[in-house]
Amino acid sequence: MKKIITIVAIFFINSTFAASSNTEKDNTTNEVAQSVIEIIDPPGAAALTIIVDSLSSLKELKKHNQSTIENIKALINVKLFPHLDINTALKISLKGYWEDLDFKQRQVFYKYIVQSLVNDYAAILVTYDNLDSINVSVDPEIVRKDNRALVKLRITFNDDPKVTIVSLKMIRSNRWKVYDVVFSGVSLVKNYRSQFKSYIRRNGLEALVEKISNKLDNV
Repeated sequence: MKKIITIVAIFFINSTFAASSNTEKDNTTNEVAQSVIEIIDPPGAAALTIIVDSLSSLKELKKHNQSTIENIKALINVKLFPHLDINTALKISLKGYWEDLDFKQRQVFYKYIVQSLVNDYAAILVTYDNLDSINVSVDPEIVRKDNRALVKLRITFNDDPKVTIVSLKMIRSNRWKVYDVVFSGVSLVKNYRSQFKSYIRRNGLEALVEKISNKLDNV
């Protein structure tokens, strides 16, 4: 009997040690993977790629005299939207109310935010006029917290010494995506949040859903 107990005890100790070793190994692997990700996919590089690609496409439109508002919106859909995290933007815009919405109502807000972002980003891009020479650099002071980052981009055009600052608020799951843009000191998502919150306080959440649904129907 003592022999059986001893064998069981040894097995338990070895199993515990093995589990502990595996956990430590998994943690080490995760740390290594994370450090590799930081090297091959830093938020600053992702932000720089998004903006440079978008401005380069805008430059081509202007070069061919095709920079109409409709074409700029098409550019946004092709170049920007694959890099946007709309769900995160929505949850922040509707903070405190998101969980109260059913699937259909969330889809209404999703369509509205997509439409609004296209218009807002188009309004930003249309302000960029002379694009003969574009210089975009990443501010080295990137703010990081867990899987989120705030990246400031410094943009200059031609020989103009004036620097335009565009800040991208980013989140990473399988890759870095943008959930908010701050331009001229104005956060687009915070602007939506302020509008939503003010209307809900005065008229209620259901009234806001109805108002947005009507707007979408009339587009």
